[in-house]
Amino acid sequence: MENVLVFGGTGKTGRRVADVLRSQGRAVRTAARTGADVRVDLGEPGTWGPALDGVAAAYLVEPDLRSVRLPGFVAAATQAGVERFVLLSAPGAVHDRHPLFAVEAAVRASGAAWTILRPGWFAQNFTETDWHGHLTTGELALPTGDGRTAFVDAEDIAEVAAAALTSDRHDGERYALTGPRALSFGEAVDLVAAATGLRARHVDVTPGEYVERQVAGGVPRPVAEILAGVFTAIRDGRDQGVSDGVERALGRPPRPFEEYVSRLRTG
Repeated sequence: MENVLVFGGTGKTGRRVADVLRSQGRAVRTAARTGADVRVDLGEPGTWGPALDGVAAAYLVEPDLRSVRLPGFVAAATQAGVERFVLLSAPGAVHDRHPLFAVEAAVRASGAAWTILRPGWFAQNFTETDWHGHLTTGELALPTGDGRTAFVDAEDIAEVAAAALTSDRHDGERYALTGPRALSFGEAVDLVAAATGLRARHVDVTPGEYVERQVAGGVPRPVAEILAGVFTAIRDGRDQGVSDGVERALGRPPRPFEEYVSRLRTG
């Protein structure tokens, strides 16, 4: 396999995908708007060509679900000779109203080999997103109630992505990726707080209250309402299932949430 382009190469999954590939001796080129090997802005097609030069496989991440532009990039990448795509998607993309539905369709219709990853909630959201800022102030307020979800470790996502980028065994697969068991947000926050020394807790709010807080913080109301709907699925018990995608792809069980937490203690 020739050069592998890792889009979103500075993000939660992209930088981990690049690390796994480099540890295998693969030729990797990371791409992002800033801080990566090459600058790529999906809103500036003129930045695409240099990133795609000599690339045989590409890991794709849509950075902004409010303005989906990856289908155009997929078309350009196919014309440039990319032979394999691995797309980071989402469970909800099975529905045509989801922003990533069109991206999945573009990847499948590209003529290249493809693998689609549909991970659940990342364990690393507690330490690598604005959730961490809320935890440092003592409260993570989300409308999830006692609902449970099987947080997936971003390290597992990266290993599955790297395997799919470098082997035809995963061509045509749609992997649903979760952890091995579902936890409530309260349980997860307690584990993270114990590992990091933070005095933090999960606070349940109503979906409506969550939307208003988000809007007050500058989030567009339609986006806030979409997020509230996703959290409501957890609240109502519709997102507690455990999937076998990690085990099917890697031949081993997914990492438990406690392993992620143990790395917080040692890191």
